[in-house]
Amino acid sequence: MRFLVLLALLALLLCLNVFAAPPQSDLDARRKSLNDLLAERWEYTLRTSPLFASAIGDKRWNDKLDDFSQKAIDNDLEQSRKFLVRFAVIDTTGFPEQEALNKTLMVRDLHMALDGARFKSWEMPVSQFGGVHIDLPQLVSILSFQSVKDYDDYISRMKQMPRYFDENVIQMRKGMAEGLMPPRILLEKVVEQANGIATKTPDASPFAQPFDKFPDSISAADQKRLREQGLAAIRDSVIPAYVKFTTFVREEYAPKGRAEPGVWSLPNGPEYYAFRVKESTTTNLSPEEIHQIGLAQVKEIEVRMVQVANQLGYKELKSFSASLQTNPKVHVHSRQEILDLYQKYIDQMYLKLPSMFGRLPKAKLQVLPIEEFREKEASTSYVQGAQDGSRPAHIMVNTSNFEKGTTVDFETTAYHEGVPGHHLQIAIAQELPQLPPFRQNEYYTAYTEGWALYSERLGKEVGFFQDPYSYYGHLQDDMLRAIRLVVDTGFHHKHWTRQQVVDFFHDHSAIDEAEVQSETDRYMAWPAQALGYKIGQLEILKLRQYAKDQLGNKFNLSNFHDEVLGAGALPLDVLSTRVHEWVATQKATASASGS
Repeated sequence: MRFLVLLALLALLLCLNVFAAPPQSDLDARRKSLNDLLAERWEYTLRTSPLFASAIGDKRWNDKLDDFSQKAIDNDLEQSRKFLVRFAVIDTTGFPEQEALNKTLMVRDLHMALDGARFKSWEMPVSQFGGVHIDLPQLVSILSFQSVKDYDDYISRMKQMPRYFDENVIQMRKGMAEGLMPPRILLEKVVEQANGIATKTPDASPFAQPFDKFPDSISAADQKRLREQGLAAIRDSVIPAYVKFTTFVREEYAPKGRAEPGVWSLPNGPEYYAFRVKESTTTNLSPEEIHQIGLAQVKEIEVRMVQVANQLGYKELKSFSASLQTNPKVHVHSRQEILDLYQKYIDQMYLKLPSMFGRLPKAKLQVLPIEEFREKEASTSYVQGAQDGSRPAHIMVNTSNFEKGTTVDFETTAYHEGVPGHHLQIAIAQELPQLPPFRQNEYYTAYTEGWALYSERLGKEVGFFQDPYSYYGHLQDDMLRAIRLVVDTGFHHKHWTRQQVVDFFHDHSAIDEAEVQSETDRYMAWPAQALGYKIGQLEILKLRQYAKDQLGNKFNLSNFHDEVLGAGALPLDVLSTRVHEWVATQKATASASGS
């Protein structure tokens, strides 16, 4: 009887159209609401982050620096809470897949930002790898100086630098009071970096570079005015700000830096590290699980490295590594030679891209040297271009150690930072017309760095790494990323000392002492960031193998790559779902065609 009643109720509801799809007008209204809110959020992001806006080529706020006051920080968190509520109430039933994903990813990003706020990372804003003293001079390389207004905006920014430095110092003082301090050993490097700029004359400052050469379109009179006003701003605003900041860090801040390298020693340190691990890897892997994955990877890669050493006539890695220091085949004689090698490797890879990718980026890529003011601590890295094409992307190459360093990792790094690595992935994302701007410019460490690390292997697949020394360098860099899983979790989860990390490097890699020290300092300064590389690479390799196993002779590498890159940067779980659904569609298509 009860069953018959339920059937009757169901029939009545169907007659009343309760279960019918929402009318098209309602669906269109909800889609418009989401798109409008995404646009509002993006505009808010650019307006409140002028430096980020400049980095992607939006010049509307080029005369402003960010606001790093506590009021601005608190207001940003409040706005994020409000945006989260507004996004959450939008019903995406019936939306196209990517539009529904827009909401999912935005909500995820907002949740992560709000969840991380409890750790007050803004109270530890500087290290040897980043911070106000390092970031501001890099404006020179991310801005395009094409008009008088571009220069006037830049001068305006330089005049605001004392305020921006002061806001950072206020947050650093709060960190001191609450026990939120970076390691002292790293802060001593910050002193050296800041002082290097503080003690330069205005015309020798890295900030003066735009005034050395002007576009022909700017009149001689304007050039004279802009140069004079620019150098005056450096003399009266920039240098005094650096002097004041250097004094503060040297005399007050660095002496109170923490002694322990791991963030476990901070208030809520274990919880903070767990958060950073989740943020970097976009997985639920625990630090211990990651540590064990790292140990297994180190063991596996070591076998391949020994094979290359054997091929070159050495019985084990230590003697082979020692031989590199005196081997003329792996040394250069100038900074320019390093840049030329990077350009050579990128140029040869460009010719192979059509065999591996259906979609290729339009954006160009330049090779430039890292600025001298930061080259001691900086690694070769990629800087994305302006989204409108007004400024090309570039690889910033560290040329400082040309006399002692080797060339073994140049080829693999060129593929990682350039093509088919960062430039291919990021430029394609920027050019995907169906994605909203926040997804065109999205960044997840595990996806972005995982893709770049995966891309290094593609060089071998298309016939490169012909030089065994270059292939050894490729394996060495893969080993570096495996070691990171061990030593990052070692520092921040297992309470390792700095010497334990250095010793692990020496036992399992052949990188030179300067790089060992720099890498060790990096993991102290940037907890969990380095985990994303290997975790992301392993996931992409796993998904590729899954697709090959499922599709057999129907597997197409170019189509797989286009699918992985076709929605911009994604959390690994979302990427996995995307690839599995693509595989299912491919199988269904093949089945329907009778093949």
